[in-house]
Amino acid sequence: MAKRLAAPQAEDFSFVSPLVKYLLFFFNMVFWMISMVMVAVGIYARLMKHAEAAMACLAVDPAILLIVVGVLMFFITFCGCIGSLRENICLLQTFSVCLTVIFLLQLVAGVLGFVFSDKARGKVSEIVNNAIVHYRDDLDLQNLIDFGQKEFSCCGGVSYKDWSQNMYFNCTAHNPSRERCSVPYSCCLQVEDQSVINTLCGQGMQALNYLEAGEFIYTNGCIDKLVNWIHSNLFLLGGVALGLAIPQLIGILLSQVLVNQIRDQIKLQFYNQQHRADPWY
Repeated sequence: MAKRLAAPQAEDFSFVSPLVKYLLFFFNMVFWMISMVMVAVGIYARLMKHAEAAMACLAVDPAILLIVVGVLMFFITFCGCIGSLRENICLLQTFSVCLTVIFLLQLVAGVLGFVFSDKARGKVSEIVNNAIVHYRDDLDLQNLIDFGQKEFSCCGGVSYKDWSQNMYFNCTAHNPSRERCSVPYSCCLQVEDQSVINTLCGQGMQALNYLEAGEFIYTNGCIDKLVNWIHSNLFLLGGVALGLAIPQLIGILLSQVLVNQIRDQIKLQFYNQQHRADPWY
C-alpha cells in the first residue's frame, strides 16, 4: 500500500522551481510594459511634430529611435515572458542570447568611447554646432539647448561666438535679423530672485570681446563644461552603467537557470516513461 502511495508523489516532483519561473516572468512583464509605453510615446511624437530639425542635428529622429528600441525590447521581453510561462527552451535561449549580445555591445561601446575619446569629443562638437544652426527651427530643441546652457553655465560649443553660425544670430554686416550679433537669453548670467526673465539680455553680445561680454553672459563653451562634468561624475556614470547592466545580467542568469531546470525535468519525464514501459530499465 505504501509503494502505491509513493508512486504519485514521485510523479509530481519537478526540477522546475516556481520561484525562478515566475520571478523571470514578472521581471520580463515589467520591461514588456515599459517597451509598450516607449513605442506609444515614439509614435505619438512622430505623428504630432515635424522632425526635420532633430534629423539635421542628430542624424537619427529621436522618435524613430524610441520606437525601434521599444520594439526590440518588446520582442526580447515577449520571448522571456512566454518562454518562462510555457517553459519553452527555444524562447528562453533567444531571450538569453539577445540580452548577452546587447550587454556585450554596450561594453564594447563604452570601451571604444573611452579609447577614442578625442573622436567622441569631435562628434559631440559636430552635434552641438548643428544644434546651434537649427536653434530656431524646433521648439523642443530650443528648450533643450536653453536648459543645457543654464544648467552648465555656458554659451555655445567652444565659446559664445559660436552662435554666429545661426542665421538669426549671425554677426556679419549684411544680416538683416534683429537678433544680429546676439546670443540666447540662456547665455546670460543668472540673477538671483529675478521674477521676470529678460529675454533680450544677450542683445549684441557677440560684438563685445571676452572681458566685456563676461560681465553679462557666460563666455565659456558647453563642450568643455560637459567634459569637466563627466570627469567630475565618473562614479555617478559608473553607477548608471551598473544599473543598466545588473537587470540584463539577472535576466541572463535566471533564464539559464530555468533552461537547465527544464532540461532536467525533460530527462526525468523521459526516464519515467522508460520505467513504465520497462520496469527493469
